[in-house]
Amino acid sequence: ILPLVSVNQILLLLLVLTVCAILYNKVHQVPSALKNETVDLENPEEMEEEIPVVICAAAGRMGAAIAAISSIYSNTEANVLFYIVGLKTTIPHIRKWIENSKLKEIKFKVVEFNPMVLKGKIRQDASRPELLQPLNFVRFYLPLLIQKHEKVIYLDDDIIVQGDIQELYNTKLAPGHAAAFSDDCDLPSTHEMVRSVGMQNTYMGFLDYRKQAIRDLGISPSTCSFNPGVIVANMTEWKHQRITKQLEKWMQRNVEENLYSSTLGGGVATSPMLIVFHGKYSTINPMWHIRHLGWSPDTRYSEHFLQEAKLLHWNGRYKPWDYPSVHTDLWENWFIPDPSGKFKLTRPDS
Repeated sequence: ILPLVSVNQILLLLLVLTVCAILYNKVHQVPSALKNETVDLENPEEMEEEIPVVICAAAGRMGAAIAAISSIYSNTEANVLFYIVGLKTTIPHIRKWIENSKLKEIKFKVVEFNPMVLKGKIRQDASRPELLQPLNFVRFYLPLLIQKHEKVIYLDDDIIVQGDIQELYNTKLAPGHAAAFSDDCDLPSTHEMVRSVGMQNTYMGFLDYRKQAIRDLGISPSTCSFNPGVIVANMTEWKHQRITKQLEKWMQRNVEENLYSSTLGGGVATSPMLIVFHGKYSTINPMWHIRHLGWSPDTRYSEHFLQEAKLLHWNGRYKPWDYPSVHTDLWENWFIPDPSGKFKLTRPDS
């Protein structure tokens, strides 16, 4: 049996150790936000906010998606997650292209878009059949494709990003706004170009004001339009306002009443958005959407202006992977050749 003094000493020692342990835990307490989570504190990238960027990979123009992704990835340190949306037949091609090029380091998810959701909602129009491709309507269905994000960037494939995509993601959306777009009247330096190639930048250029349903909207035909090729969207507001359902309603009305046409300014994907978002959207910094580069093979912007631009958009018929087109050097800087050789650039000497 231990002497009484020894027992007391042991108890005292245990008490001291207990107090020390309590004090140590107080000083080195784990923040509550990290409890029950596995966090790699040595890799700060794991703790950065993920920036989801949605881009479509359409048959015949996959090189566009590749160049867009390449430009975004090369010009940012942000934690970007690419959602690459395609049809069942095109998905294997885009996946192999990424995995067998320098883009294999990107974070991406391939999402299949089912064109059956569009059945009965698209009016056939022979003047510009490329505008009726199913992937043109992916932007209508963002919440169905992207589940876990509050804020999402959608980009057309015929763009190049020269700035840090984090800046675009930081675009502030006003309370109650489900999306931010670029106004078509927002950049004085593009106005002369718009006039010179006969482009429309008002609602008159997209909607048929001879139709009663359009006049009943009460929107002045001289109202400035916006371009939905670059979108910063709030998914919570989008779902709350049932934006997808509203867009589908106007698609179906167009099938029945021919309210807009691809012979007008922006085709069949822009017009429903102009109606649904009228007076209810925030604006993107104009330098984050310099567009109309594909409207004419002859009209050019100044090189200095294009160097200052954060995002370039070849909307229109004249694409930078085809010929003729303008400012193709700025696009080709980011293009990565197709390892399979299926996608080839069209050039005057090819």
